[in-house]
Amino acid sequence: MFFTDFLKNLKRDEARAKKDTTSHWIKCDGCSALMYYKEVHAQLYVCPKCGHHFRISAQDRIDFLCDSQSFVEYDKELSPIDPLNFVDKESYKKRIEKYKNKTGRPSSVIAGFARINKIPVQLVVFDFAFMGGSLGSVEGEKIVRAVQRSLQNKQALIIVSTSGGARMQESTFSLMQMAKTSAALNKLSEAKIPFISLLTDPTFGGVSASFAFLGDLILAEPGAMIGFAGARVIKQTIGADLPEGFQTAEFLLEHGLIDMVVHRKDMKKTLSDIISMLVPVNENQPVLYS
Repeated sequence: MFFTDFLKNLKRDEARAKKDTTSHWIKCDGCSALMYYKEVHAQLYVCPKCGHHFRISAQDRIDFLCDSQSFVEYDKELSPIDPLNFVDKESYKKRIEKYKNKTGRPSSVIAGFARINKIPVQLVVFDFAFMGGSLGSVEGEKIVRAVQRSLQNKQALIIVSTSGGARMQESTFSLMQMAKTSAALNKLSEAKIPFISLLTDPTFGGVSASFAFLGDLILAEPGAMIGFAGARVIKQTIGADLPEGFQTAEFLLEHGLIDMVVHRKDMKKTLSDIISMLVPVNENQPVLYS
């Protein structure tokens, strides 16, 4: 009887851990170890037993990377419209409203000014909880505006990607964002202002096919799944087995597609060290563009 009750409580706590971040227990997807939630949170959502990097929210990402209370969000008012009156199982307008209520924000991108170890940067963070971090017109516009702020302030740009790709409900409007963001980043390159792309789990589709792989430096978290199409689709297309670890950050590093795989606890220092070497830093520099 005691063991049956224990299993019931265990399943209940596991389900609660997925929905409620204040849950007492959390199960590691890497080694299946059951740990106190506070223990995992204290390790920046990295399993202390196997090193598995849990997916984290956009707000947690900002909190972990930025100096305390240094992040200032821009373009919060930008919200998607429905240019195609798209309907599948439900209308695009209803989906947008549903995810607004779920996340408390109108798009899958948060963009703004921040300081990382006192170094001023422009930061863009994707939120996978909003329609799988999909790339739509608003997301592309926020990225372009972040590039403009980087140009005007001569500050490095960091984009943290986690996305399933282009947003199908916007069709060609979404695909155009791949070219739009790439063209904007070319201006940043011409001005010799660094763009650092940080790939997190997962980064796929139109995001990985455009700006995510245009960084002057491309970093990734350990174990992050990164690619264009899914492994199953690729296997069916080419009719051959794929290498072990295919599409992991470590596989991409080994084959020269990214520059570094950085543990989450080292990410903040790594970013600030890189930027301090590439950009003349004025810690008191004002933000000129809003």
